[in-house]
Amino acid sequence: MEYKDNILEVIGNTPLVKINKVIEDIPALVLVKLETVNPGHSIKDRMALKMLEDAEKAGRILPGGTIIECTSGNTGMGLAIAACVKGYKSIFTTSDKQSKEKIDLLRAMGSEVIVCPTNVTPEDPRSYYSIAERLSNEIPNSFWANQYDNLSNRTAHYESTGPEIWAQTEGKVTHVIAGVGTGGTISGTGKYLKEKNPNIKMWGIDTYGSVFKKYHETGEFDEKEIYPYITEGIGEDILPKNVDFSLIDHFEKVGDKEGAVMARRLAKEEGMLLGYSAGSAFAGLLQMKDKLTKDDVVVVIIHDHGSRYVGKIFNDEWMRERGFLDEEMSVKDLIASKSNKEFLSVNHDHTLSDVIGLMKEKDISQLPVMNGEEIVGSINESNVLTFIFENPNAANDTLVKAVMDDPFPTVDVNLPCSQLGKYISRKIPAVIAIDNSGTKHIITKYDVIQSV
Repeated sequence: MEYKDNILEVIGNTPLVKINKVIEDIPALVLVKLETVNPGHSIKDRMALKMLEDAEKAGRILPGGTIIECTSGNTGMGLAIAACVKGYKSIFTTSDKQSKEKIDLLRAMGSEVIVCPTNVTPEDPRSYYSIAERLSNEIPNSFWANQYDNLSNRTAHYESTGPEIWAQTEGKVTHVIAGVGTGGTISGTGKYLKEKNPNIKMWGIDTYGSVFKKYHETGEFDEKEIYPYITEGIGEDILPKNVDFSLIDHFEKVGDKEGAVMARRLAKEEGMLLGYSAGSAFAGLLQMKDKLTKDDVVVVIIHDHGSRYVGKIFNDEWMRERGFLDEEMSVKDLIASKSNKEFLSVNHDHTLSDVIGLMKEKDISQLPVMNGEEIVGSINESNVLTFIFENPNAANDTLVKAVMDDPFPTVDVNLPCSQLGKYISRKIPAVIAIDNSGTKHIITKYDVIQSV
Protein backbone atom coordinates (compact mmCIF):
# COMPACT_ATOMS: atom_id res chain seq x y z
CA MET A 1 0.00 0.00 0.00
CA GLU A 2 1.15 3.54 -0.76
CA TYR A 3 0.50 6.15 1.91
CA LYS A 4 2.18 8.85 3.99
CA ASP A 5 2.88 8.38 7.69
CA ASN A 6 1.56 11.86 8.53
CA ILE A 7 0.46 15.09 6.88
CA LEU A 8 3.94 16.65 7.10
CA GLU A 9 5.20 14.24 4.46
CA VAL A 10 2.84 15.82 1.92
CA ILE A 11 4.67 19.17 2.02
CA GLY A 12 6.51 20.15 -1.17
CA ASN A 13 6.77 18.68 -4.67
CA THR A 14 4.06 21.05 -5.86
CA PRO A 15 3.17 21.20 -9.57
CA LEU A 16 3.88 23.79 -12.23
CA VAL A 17 0.75 24.91 -14.09
CA LYS A 18 0.64 26.95 -17.30
CA ILE A 19 -1.22 30.26 -17.28
CA ASN A 20 -3.20 30.92 -20.45
CA LYS A 21 -5.52 33.94 -20.27
CA VAL A 22 -4.59 36.66 -17.80
CA ILE A 23 -1.08 37.07 -19.24
CA GLU A 24 -2.54 39.02 -22.20
CA ASP A 25 0.23 39.89 -24.67
CA ILE A 26 3.15 38.37 -22.76
CA PRO A 27 5.11 36.29 -25.29
CA ALA A 28 6.85 34.10 -22.68
CA LEU A 29 5.76 30.76 -21.25
CA VAL A 30 4.29 31.63 -17.84
CA LEU A 31 3.95 28.93 -15.19
CA VAL A 32 2.78 29.03 -11.59
CA LYS A 33 4.41 27.05 -8.80
CA LEU A 34 1.14 26.01 -7.19
CA GLU A 35 1.98 26.03 -3.50
CA THR A 36 -1.71 25.94 -2.58
CA VAL A 37 -1.61 22.13 -2.75
CA ASN A 38 0.53 21.98 0.40
CA PRO A 39 -1.49 20.73 3.40
CA GLY A 40 -1.71 24.25 4.85
CA HIS A 41 -2.54 25.64 1.37
CA SER A 42 0.57 27.83 1.49
CA ILE A 43 4.26 27.84 0.59
CA LYS A 44 4.95 28.66 4.24
CA ASP A 45 4.49 24.99 5.14
CA ARG A 46 7.98 24.36 3.75
CA MET A 47 9.86 26.79 5.95
CA ALA A 48 7.62 26.30 8.99
CA LEU A 49 8.59 22.64 9.17
CA LYS A 50 12.26 23.42 8.46
CA MET A 51 12.45 26.04 11.23
CA LEU A 52 10.85 23.66 13.72
CA GLU A 53 12.99 20.66 12.81
CA ASP A 54 16.18 22.71 12.99
CA ALA A 55 15.09 23.97 16.42
CA GLU A 56 14.47 20.40 17.54
CA LYS A 57 17.94 19.33 16.38
CA ALA A 58 19.50 22.25 18.23
CA GLY A 59 17.56 21.51 21.42
CA ARG A 60 15.75 24.86 21.31
CA ILE A 61 12.41 23.14 21.94
CA LEU A 62 11.76 19.93 23.87
CA PRO A 63 8.74 17.57 23.85
CA GLY A 64 5.59 19.24 25.16
CA GLY A 65 6.92 22.72 24.41
CA THR A 66 5.20 25.76 22.93
CA ILE A 67 5.72 27.20 19.45
CA ILE A 68 5.39 30.98 19.28
CA GLU A 69 5.34 33.04 16.12
CA CYS A 70 4.37 36.45 14.75
CA THR A 71 2.58 35.68 11.50
CA SER A 72 0.29 37.06 8.83
CA GLY A 73 -1.44 33.68 9.02
CA ASN A 74 0.26 31.29 6.63
CA THR A 75 3.45 30.56 8.57
CA GLY A 76 1.25 30.15 11.59
CA MET A 77 -0.82 27.54 9.75
CA GLY A 78 2.31 25.58 8.78
CA LEU A 79 3.56 25.65 12.35
CA ALA A 80 0.10 24.78 13.69
CA ILE A 81 -0.05 21.69 11.50
CA ALA A 82 3.42 20.65 12.66
CA ALA A 83 2.42 21.31 16.27
CA CYS A 84 -0.60 19.01 15.91
CA VAL A 85 1.50 16.18 14.50
CA LYS A 86 4.42 16.60 16.91
CA GLY A 87 2.44 17.32 20.07
CA TYR A 88 3.36 20.96 20.74
CA LYS A 89 1.22 23.87 21.89
CA SER A 90 1.14 26.92 19.66
CA ILE A 91 0.58 30.63 20.19
CA PHE A 92 0.46 33.08 17.28
CA THR A 93 0.43 36.87 17.20
CA THR A 94 -0.98 38.53 14.10
CA SER A 95 -2.02 42.00 12.94
CA ASP A 96 -5.57 43.28 12.78
CA LYS A 97 -5.40 43.74 8.99
CA GLN A 98 -5.27 39.99 8.41
CA SER A 99 -8.38 38.25 7.13
CA LYS A 100 -10.80 36.71 9.62
CA GLU A 101 -10.47 33.42 7.73
CA LYS A 102 -6.77 33.17 8.60
CA ILE A 103 -7.43 33.78 12.28
CA ASP A 104 -10.35 31.34 12.42
CA LEU A 105 -8.32 28.63 10.70
CA LEU A 106 -5.47 28.94 13.19
CA ARG A 107 -7.92 28.63 16.07
CA ALA A 108 -9.50 25.62 14.36
CA MET A 109 -6.08 23.92 14.57
CA GLY A 110 -6.11 24.39 18.35
CA SER A 111 -3.79 27.41 18.39
CA GLU A 112 -4.11 30.49 20.55
CA VAL A 113 -4.23 33.67 18.43
CA ILE A 114 -3.47 37.17 19.72
CA VAL A 115 -4.57 39.98 17.37
CA CYS A 116 -2.36 43.09 17.55
CA PRO A 117 -2.65 46.59 16.01
CA THR A 118 -1.13 47.10 12.55
CA ASN A 119 -0.37 50.79 12.76
CA VAL A 120 2.42 50.64 15.34
CA THR A 121 6.18 50.38 14.88
CA PRO A 122 7.86 46.97 15.22
CA GLU A 123 9.52 48.19 18.43
CA ASP A 124 6.20 49.17 20.00
CA PRO A 125 5.34 46.74 22.85
CA ARG A 126 1.90 46.26 21.26
CA SER A 127 3.26 45.10 17.89
CA TYR A 128 2.93 41.48 16.91
CA TYR A 129 6.73 41.21 16.75
CA SER A 130 7.21 42.52 20.29
CA ILE A 131 4.46 40.44 21.86
CA ALA A 132 5.80 37.24 20.29
CA GLU A 133 9.30 38.00 21.59
CA ARG A 134 7.99 38.81 25.06
CA LEU A 135 5.97 35.58 25.25
CA SER A 136 9.00 33.55 24.19
CA ASN A 137 10.94 35.01 27.14
CA GLU A 138 8.12 34.41 29.60
CA ILE A 139 7.00 30.87 28.66
CA PRO A 140 9.35 28.01 29.61
CA ASN A 141 10.33 25.51 26.89
CA SER A 142 9.03 27.78 24.14
CA PHE A 143 10.43 28.38 20.66
CA TRP A 144 9.91 31.68 18.86
CA ALA A 145 10.27 30.76 15.20
CA ASN A 146 10.94 34.41 14.18
CA GLN A 147 10.49 33.74 10.47
CA TYR A 148 11.89 37.15 9.56
CA ASP A 149 15.38 36.54 10.92
CA ASN A 150 15.52 32.74 11.23
CA LEU A 151 17.70 31.69 8.30
CA SER A 152 16.17 28.20 8.32
CA ASN A 153 13.38 29.98 6.43
CA ARG A 154 15.41 30.62 3.29
CA THR A 155 17.33 27.37 3.70
CA ALA A 156 14.03 25.52 3.27
CA HIS A 157 13.61 27.05 -0.19
CA TYR A 158 17.27 26.51 -1.09
CA GLU A 159 16.78 22.82 -0.32
CA SER A 160 13.32 22.32 -1.85
CA THR A 161 11.63 25.08 -3.86
CA GLY A 162 14.69 25.99 -5.94
CA PRO A 163 15.63 22.40 -6.86
CA GLU A 164 12.01 21.59 -7.74
CA ILE A 165 11.72 24.55 -10.13
CA TRP A 166 15.05 23.70 -11.76
CA ALA A 167 14.08 20.05 -12.27
CA GLN A 168 10.50 20.78 -13.40
CA THR A 169 11.62 23.28 -16.05
CA GLU A 170 14.60 21.08 -17.05
CA GLY A 171 16.81 24.06 -16.29
CA LYS A 172 15.00 26.28 -18.81
CA VAL A 173 13.62 28.76 -16.24
CA THR A 174 14.72 32.32 -17.02
CA HIS A 175 12.69 34.39 -14.54
CA VAL A 176 11.16 33.76 -11.12
CA ILE A 177 8.58 36.13 -9.65
CA ALA A 178 7.71 36.03 -5.96
CA GLY A 179 6.14 38.34 -3.43
CA VAL A 180 8.62 39.45 -0.78
CA GLY A 181 7.63 39.50 2.88
CA THR A 182 10.09 37.66 5.09
CA GLY A 183 12.27 37.21 2.00
CA GLY A 184 12.85 33.51 2.56
CA THR A 185 11.13 32.29 -0.59
CA ILE A 186 12.83 34.56 -3.11
CA SER A 187 16.24 34.45 -1.39
CA GLY A 188 16.46 30.71 -0.85
CA THR A 189 15.03 29.86 -4.26
CA GLY A 190 17.20 32.50 -5.92
CA LYS A 191 20.40 31.29 -4.27
CA TYR A 192 19.89 27.76 -5.59
CA LEU A 193 18.84 28.80 -9.09
CA LYS A 194 21.59 31.38 -9.54
CA GLU A 195 24.15 28.74 -8.55
CA LYS A 196 22.79 26.70 -11.43
CA ASN A 197 22.51 29.64 -13.84
CA PRO A 198 23.55 33.15 -12.72
CA ASN A 199 21.55 34.67 -15.61
CA ILE A 200 18.20 33.69 -14.06
CA LYS A 201 16.34 36.84 -13.01
CA MET A 202 14.68 37.02 -9.61
CA TRP A 203 11.91 39.64 -9.57
CA GLY A 204 10.42 40.58 -6.21
CA ILE A 205 6.91 41.95 -5.80
CA ASP A 206 6.61 44.74 -3.28
CA THR A 207 3.68 46.90 -2.23
CA TYR A 208 3.23 50.62 -1.68
CA GLY A 209 3.86 51.34 1.99
CA SER A 210 6.83 48.94 2.13
CA VAL A 211 10.54 49.80 2.33
CA PHE A 212 11.96 47.06 0.10
CA LYS A 213 12.10 48.64 -3.35
CA LYS A 214 13.74 51.90 -2.33
CA TYR A 215 16.22 50.14 -0.04
CA HIS A 216 17.18 47.75 -2.85
CA GLU A 217 17.76 50.60 -5.29
CA THR A 218 19.41 53.17 -3.01
CA GLY A 219 20.58 51.41 0.14
CA GLU A 220 18.49 53.87 2.15
CA PHE A 221 15.98 52.72 4.75
CA ASP A 222 13.43 55.48 4.28
CA GLU A 223 10.77 55.65 6.99
CA LYS A 224 8.78 57.99 4.75
CA GLU A 225 8.10 54.95 2.54
CA ILE A 226 6.19 53.30 5.39
CA TYR A 227 2.42 53.73 5.57
CA PRO A 228 -0.57 51.39 5.99
CA TYR A 229 -1.61 49.16 3.12
CA ILE A 230 -4.22 46.47 2.65
CA THR A 231 -2.32 43.80 0.69
CA GLU A 232 -1.49 40.81 2.88
CA GLY A 233 1.67 38.72 2.96
CA ILE A 234 4.10 40.99 1.10
CA GLY A 235 6.04 44.15 1.92
CA GLU A 236 7.58 45.12 5.24
CA ASP A 237 8.46 48.06 7.45
CA ILE A 238 11.62 46.26 8.58
CA LEU A 239 14.55 44.58 6.83
CA PRO A 240 14.32 40.86 7.68
CA LYS A 241 17.61 38.98 7.73
CA ASN A 242 16.11 36.46 5.32
CA VAL A 243 16.01 39.03 2.51
CA ASP A 244 19.24 38.73 0.53
CA PHE A 245 19.00 41.84 -1.64
CA SER A 246 22.05 40.75 -3.68
CA LEU A 247 20.01 37.86 -5.10
CA ILE A 248 17.05 39.99 -6.18
CA ASP A 249 17.40 41.64 -9.58
CA HIS A 250 14.39 43.94 -9.42
CA PHE A 251 11.53 44.98 -7.14
CA GLU A 252 8.17 45.90 -8.67
CA LYS A 253 5.60 47.73 -6.56
CA VAL A 254 1.92 46.85 -6.99
CA GLY A 255 -1.04 48.73 -5.48
CA ASP A 256 -3.71 47.25 -3.22
CA LYS A 257 -6.41 47.57 -5.87
CA GLU A 258 -4.36 46.06 -8.70
CA GLY A 259 -3.49 42.98 -6.65
CA ALA A 260 -7.07 42.41 -5.51
CA VAL A 261 -8.56 42.84 -8.99
CA MET A 262 -6.00 40.49 -10.54
CA ALA A 263 -6.67 37.79 -7.94
CA ARG A 264 -10.32 37.86 -8.99
CA ARG A 265 -9.30 37.62 -12.65
CA LEU A 266 -7.20 34.55 -11.90
CA ALA A 267 -10.26 32.91 -10.36
CA LYS A 268 -12.63 33.80 -13.19
CA GLU A 269 -10.29 33.30 -16.15
CA GLU A 270 -7.90 30.57 -15.01
CA GLY A 271 -10.09 28.70 -12.54
CA MET A 272 -7.48 29.26 -9.82
CA LEU A 273 -8.67 30.55 -6.44
CA LEU A 274 -5.44 32.13 -5.24
CA GLY A 275 -4.46 34.62 -2.56
CA TYR A 276 -3.96 38.38 -2.51
CA SER A 277 -0.20 38.17 -3.11
CA ALA A 278 -0.78 35.97 -6.18
CA GLY A 279 -2.88 38.76 -7.63
CA SER A 280 -0.09 41.21 -6.84
CA ALA A 281 2.48 38.94 -8.49
CA PHE A 282 0.52 38.76 -11.73
CA ALA A 283 -0.29 42.46 -11.69
CA GLY A 284 3.44 43.07 -11.34
CA LEU A 285 4.19 40.63 -14.14
CA LEU A 286 1.89 42.56 -16.48
CA GLN A 287 3.63 45.79 -15.50
CA MET A 288 6.95 44.22 -16.53
CA LYS A 289 5.77 42.38 -19.64
CA ASP A 290 7.91 44.47 -22.01
CA LYS A 291 11.01 42.94 -20.42
CA LEU A 292 10.09 39.43 -21.60
CA THR A 293 10.55 37.57 -24.91
CA LYS A 294 9.08 34.46 -26.47
CA ASP A 295 12.11 32.45 -25.38
CA ASP A 296 11.61 33.16 -21.68
CA VAL A 297 10.21 30.72 -19.14
CA VAL A 298 8.68 32.56 -16.20
CA VAL A 299 7.76 30.85 -12.93
CA VAL A 300 5.44 32.77 -10.61
CA ILE A 301 5.52 31.37 -7.09
CA ILE A 302 2.03 31.30 -5.58
CA HIS A 303 2.06 31.83 -1.84
CA ASP A 304 -1.40 30.89 -0.62
CA HIS A 305 -4.99 29.94 -1.42
CA GLY A 306 -7.92 32.24 -2.10
CA SER A 307 -9.99 30.65 0.66
CA ARG A 308 -8.03 32.87 3.05
CA TYR A 309 -9.67 35.94 1.48
CA VAL A 310 -13.31 34.99 0.93
CA GLY A 311 -14.45 37.80 3.19
CA LYS A 312 -12.16 40.32 1.51
CA ILE A 313 -11.03 40.34 -2.11
CA PHE A 314 -13.62 37.75 -3.14
CA ASN A 315 -16.42 39.71 -1.46
CA ASP A 316 -18.04 42.29 -3.75
CA GLU A 317 -19.17 44.51 -0.91
CA TRP A 318 -15.64 44.65 0.64
CA MET A 319 -14.16 45.44 -2.76
CA ARG A 320 -16.75 48.08 -3.52
CA GLU A 321 -16.28 49.82 -0.15
CA ARG A 322 -12.62 50.36 -1.04
CA GLY A 323 -13.30 51.48 -4.59
CA PHE A 324 -11.69 48.36 -6.04
CA LEU A 325 -14.59 47.37 -8.30
CA ASP A 326 -14.80 49.30 -11.53
CA GLU A 327 -17.82 47.45 -12.83
CA GLU A 328 -21.19 48.94 -12.00
CA MET A 329 -23.32 47.55 -9.23
CA SER A 330 -26.17 45.35 -10.47
CA VAL A 331 -29.56 44.56 -8.99
CA LYS A 332 -28.13 41.20 -7.92
CA ASP A 333 -25.34 42.98 -6.01
CA LEU A 334 -27.86 45.31 -4.40
CA ILE A 335 -29.95 42.33 -3.25
CA ALA A 336 -26.85 40.66 -1.81
CA SER A 337 -26.00 43.80 0.16
CA LYS A 338 -29.45 44.06 1.78
CA SER A 339 -29.48 43.10 5.45
CA ASN A 340 -33.15 42.07 5.24
CA LYS A 341 -34.01 40.00 2.17
CA GLU A 342 -37.50 39.00 3.34
CA PHE A 343 -40.14 39.32 0.59
CA LEU A 344 -43.21 40.83 2.27
CA SER A 345 -46.56 40.95 0.50
CA VAL A 346 -50.31 41.01 1.10
CA ASN A 347 -53.03 38.96 -0.50
CA HIS A 348 -55.54 40.66 -2.76
CA ASP A 349 -58.43 39.68 -0.49
CA HIS A 350 -56.83 41.03 2.69
CA THR A 351 -58.33 44.21 4.16
CA LEU A 352 -56.73 47.62 4.31
CA SER A 353 -56.52 47.12 8.08
CA ASP A 354 -54.21 44.16 7.40
CA VAL A 355 -52.05 46.35 5.17
CA ILE A 356 -51.85 49.13 7.76
CA GLY A 357 -50.90 46.66 10.48
CA LEU A 358 -48.12 45.10 8.36
CA MET A 359 -46.75 48.48 7.32
CA LYS A 360 -46.59 49.57 10.97
CA GLU A 361 -45.03 46.31 12.18
CA LYS A 362 -42.36 46.14 9.47
CA ASP A 363 -41.87 49.90 9.00
CA ILE A 364 -42.41 49.70 5.25
CA SER A 365 -44.18 51.94 2.76
CA GLN A 366 -45.16 49.62 -0.08
CA LEU A 367 -46.17 46.01 -0.68
CA PRO A 368 -46.72 43.72 -3.65
CA VAL A 369 -50.23 42.29 -3.83
CA MET A 370 -50.49 38.53 -4.44
CA ASN A 371 -53.13 36.08 -5.58
CA GLY A 372 -51.52 32.83 -4.57
CA GLU A 373 -48.03 32.85 -6.16
CA GLU A 374 -48.97 35.45 -8.77
CA ILE A 375 -48.22 39.14 -8.33
CA VAL A 376 -51.44 40.90 -9.27
CA GLY A 377 -50.95 44.44 -7.99
CA SER A 378 -49.23 46.76 -5.56
CA ILE A 379 -50.19 49.03 -2.71
CA ASN A 380 -48.31 51.81 -0.98
CA GLU A 381 -48.86 54.26 1.83
CA SER A 382 -50.15 56.90 -0.60
CA ASN A 383 -52.98 54.58 -1.71
CA VAL A 384 -53.85 53.82 1.87
CA LEU A 385 -53.75 57.41 3.11
CA THR A 386 -55.83 58.71 0.21
CA PHE A 387 -58.51 56.09 0.84
CA ILE A 388 -58.56 56.66 4.61
CA PHE A 389 -58.94 60.42 4.19
CA GLU A 390 -61.90 59.87 1.89
CA ASN A 391 -63.38 56.90 3.77
CA PRO A 392 -62.29 57.21 7.41
CA ASN A 393 -64.30 54.24 8.74
CA ALA A 394 -63.98 51.75 5.89
CA ALA A 395 -60.50 50.25 6.41
CA ASN A 396 -61.81 47.11 8.13
CA ASP A 397 -64.28 46.33 5.35
CA THR A 398 -62.36 47.33 2.22
CA LEU A 399 -60.33 44.67 0.39
CA VAL A 400 -56.90 45.41 -1.03
CA LYS A 401 -57.99 44.52 -4.55
CA ALA A 402 -60.44 47.40 -4.51
CA VAL A 403 -57.73 50.04 -4.12
CA MET A 404 -54.53 48.41 -5.38
CA ASP A 405 -52.43 49.79 -8.26
CA ASP A 406 -50.74 47.90 -11.08
CA PRO A 407 -47.97 45.46 -10.10
CA PHE A 408 -44.50 46.87 -9.57
CA PRO A 409 -42.31 46.43 -12.67
CA THR A 410 -40.21 43.26 -12.81
CA VAL A 411 -36.53 43.73 -13.67
CA ASP A 412 -33.67 41.36 -14.48
CA VAL A 413 -31.27 40.68 -11.58
CA ASN A 414 -28.35 41.56 -13.87
CA LEU A 415 -29.71 45.03 -14.63
CA PRO A 416 -27.21 47.79 -13.68
CA CYS A 417 -28.55 49.81 -10.78
CA SER A 418 -28.18 53.01 -12.79
CA GLN A 419 -30.97 51.70 -15.03
CA LEU A 420 -33.47 51.46 -12.16
CA GLY A 421 -34.32 55.12 -12.78
CA LYS A 422 -36.27 53.96 -15.83
CA TYR A 423 -38.65 52.07 -13.55
CA ILE A 424 -38.70 53.71 -10.11
CA SER A 425 -40.42 57.09 -9.96
CA ARG A 426 -42.71 59.16 -7.76
CA LYS A 427 -45.64 56.96 -8.73
CA ILE A 428 -43.71 53.66 -8.77
CA PRO A 429 -41.77 53.30 -5.50
CA ALA A 430 -40.32 49.81 -6.07
CA VAL A 431 -39.51 47.01 -8.52
CA ILE A 432 -39.54 43.25 -8.29
CA ALA A 433 -36.58 41.01 -9.20
CA ILE A 434 -36.67 37.23 -9.39
CA ASP A 435 -33.33 35.43 -8.97
CA ASN A 436 -32.21 32.17 -10.61
CA SER A 437 -33.72 30.09 -7.82
CA GLY A 438 -37.14 31.69 -8.40
CA THR A 439 -37.03 33.70 -5.17
CA LYS A 440 -38.77 37.07 -5.38
CA HIS A 441 -37.10 40.24 -4.10
CA ILE A 442 -38.41 43.78 -3.77
CA ILE A 443 -36.10 46.73 -4.46
CA THR A 444 -37.35 50.01 -3.03
CA LYS A 445 -36.23 53.62 -3.29
CA TYR A 446 -34.76 53.26 0.19
CA ASP A 447 -32.73 50.21 -0.88
CA VAL A 448 -31.21 52.15 -3.77
CA ILE A 449 -30.34 55.09 -1.50
CA GLN A 450 -28.73 52.73 1.04
CA SER A 451 -26.53 51.16 -1.65
CA VAL A 452 -24.96 54.45 -2.72
